[in-house]
Amino acid sequence: MSESKIERLISEDGIRCDGRRLDEIRPIKFQLGVLKNTDGSAYVEWGRTKILVGVMGPRESHPKHLALSDKARVEAYYRMASFSVEEWKSPAPSRREVELSKVIREALEPAIFVEFFPRTSIDIFIEVLQADGSTRCASISAASLALVDAGIPMRDLVASIAVGKVEGKLVLDVQDKEDKAGESDMPMAYMPSKNAVTLLQMDGQITHDEFLQSIELLKKGCIEVYKKQKEAIESHFKGAVSNEEEA
Repeated sequence: MSESKIERLISEDGIRCDGRRLDEIRPIKFQLGVLKNTDGSAYVEWGRTKILVGVMGPRESHPKHLALSDKARVEAYYRMASFSVEEWKSPAPSRREVELSKVIREALEPAIFVEFFPRTSIDIFIEVLQADGSTRCASISAASLALVDAGIPMRDLVASIAVGKVEGKLVLDVQDKEDKAGESDMPMAYMPSKNAVTLLQMDGQITHDEFLQSIELLKKGCIEVYKKQKEAIESHFKGAVSNEEEA
């Protein structure tokens, strides 16, 4: 294939295929309280990625033999709708969905005061309606808000984002096209007020210097996501107070 026919994901002046700069995140819109039949819920549009999260609990743990005597049992269930990707996927849970369910649970549990609710369960249900990269990061960030909406006490919100290496350059907030063509992918979940990392994974190869640069980019991105999370919380609860006053 001639060089002229190769699709470039980053232009010579550092602009990505969707018009973003290397360190720029996609438009993100969070909304809380979107589901009626849950204890807490949240919805996120992250670029073209769309995810719905529902939280049930704390509630009596079932089956009872799985209950923990000193803390709540946290479970996450990550599912991708069959229509969420271009090539329809089987509705049966895939190995990747099982893995990401575990990853998401482990990223969120350190933020929850699980010791306040022994012998209970907190269940987080994540439905990916449309996927365009970074679904685990969007899921973690939205699930954090759903936990807030459920009134579950937390040490801090968990914000999450990924850095990838594409055409030799580090880029923040990887979309699907960049993820598939990229040389590495590094998602991180972070509690900004605690300066605590709850998740750090990496796939691919980068140098030591690139790793250090990636960490700084990830922190910058997580703080931007964190600000949007806090804005969504403020907007939601201000709206709830206004509705009560009008009533």
